[in-house]
Amino acid sequence: MRIAAIENLRSRQEELGQFLTATPLADFMASMFGTLPKTVRLLDAGAGAGSLTAAFVSRCCEKRGGVGAIEATLYELDGEILDALAETMRECEYRCADAGIRFTFTIHSTDFIQEMSTCLAGDLFATHPPAFDVAIANPPYRKISNDSAERRALRSVGVETCNLYTGFIALIQRLLVPGGQLVGITPRSFCNGPYFRPFREDFLSQLELRRLHVFESRQAAFRSDSVLQENIIFHAVKGRNQPDEMLISSSSGEHGDEITETIFPFTEIVHPHDTVKFIHIPSTASHGAAKETMDGLTASLASLGVTVSTGRVVDFRLKSALRKEPERGTVPLLYPCHFNGGTVHWPKLEARKPNAILDNDETRPWLVPSGIYLLTKRFTSKEERRRLVACLFDPDEVQTAWVGFENHLNYFHASGHGLDRSLAVGLFAFLNSTVVDQYFRRFSGHTQVNASDLRTLTYPDRETLQSMGSEMNALDLSQDEIDQLVTKHLHAC
Repeated sequence: MRIAAIENLRSRQEELGQFLTATPLADFMASMFGTLPKTVRLLDAGAGAGSLTAAFVSRCCEKRGGVGAIEATLYELDGEILDALAETMRECEYRCADAGIRFTFTIHSTDFIQEMSTCLAGDLFATHPPAFDVAIANPPYRKISNDSAERRALRSVGVETCNLYTGFIALIQRLLVPGGQLVGITPRSFCNGPYFRPFREDFLSQLELRRLHVFESRQAAFRSDSVLQENIIFHAVKGRNQPDEMLISSSSGEHGDEITETIFPFTEIVHPHDTVKFIHIPSTASHGAAKETMDGLTASLASLGVTVSTGRVVDFRLKSALRKEPERGTVPLLYPCHFNGGTVHWPKLEARKPNAILDNDETRPWLVPSGIYLLTKRFTSKEERRRLVACLFDPDEVQTAWVGFENHLNYFHASGHGLDRSLAVGLFAFLNSTVVDQYFRRFSGHTQVNASDLRTLTYPDRETLQSMGSEMNALDLSQDEIDQLVTKHLHAC
């Protein structure tokens, strides 16, 4: 019955946004907790079949570290898995009885966000919010729209976020007692980007990060569910003072594989003067070396007279203006599929995407005047050789008065116009270098490369970039050749 319920849940995961935690992963998460009180008030929100609570209970029973009682509170909205969850809790009762630990549990088949938001908001007829010593969480992952019931409920307690998982974590930390511990597995996407900035500020002001764990493979944590998000596990303690140092660990994600651990100063994880509070996760030695190099650079895009924007053309909104092939009255429309060895290959008639867009009064506001632009893909995968993929748009190669950049591209420009050639080529080399790629991977773990991420990078000064660009005689250099060129000029500046 329990197995059937779990399999049935898997078929509805897209709707629920919930992915079940495999036993080895749950055991690993349970091992991250520090010293526990004699009576543990445990919260498992979005409990699924109860594997996280079961792992925590097993850990307490095996360690026998002074825990005398566990009071578990579980939230699970899906009625079709409640029997499996109750069965797991009964198994926990038997396990604890054998270990001399008193175990009690309460299962709430209600919406955690709605119920806890009401409690925390202090509504007239609301019950007093519960308090917990420990929380273990694999919250549901799903975007929530600006006018959704979840978004309104979260706003009522001062939480501004765009995804269920960060909403869950924000509420959970509010329910922890001072010194209470939280271990959670979530997408890494909250570590950077503008949409999660309010959440990061809230998180880091209320929780002390003690450990972060990353996986070398994007799919390893939830292999059976085809999850494309890169996930991390974190251990945090309710408090306002971040530690001087913290532990970063990594593994392949395969059961039994080696775990590597490194201690880093906390200032390398969240830079003290970073107003957007990006969370950097240096999981390899090369990430540390990249940070040292980037720390030596002082220019910003603004100081270079350069701006980066997201492509203006949202194709489904201008569908009637799109054309598969160029024709009279159209101009080039560029997608990531037009990238070709550092330059633009246009038109690409064999591609599924349109190649042109009508140039008229409706579309002109979404076009840019022809010039030299540096383009980057907005979406790449962790498994690609580089997370940042830059390409040069050269009007000598694609002759046009106007051009459209589709929304899956970012483009670098000078106040809406093209760039100086040597500066654009220098930026091309810099952004395609290994050092920038390694630095970018410290804080970006999702598939999207935001324009805001590119704005936060530090850059070589204009003279260095132009010298770099002037020396680069071709754009189809090998990675080693690009890296040698960039390293030479960065060491000279």
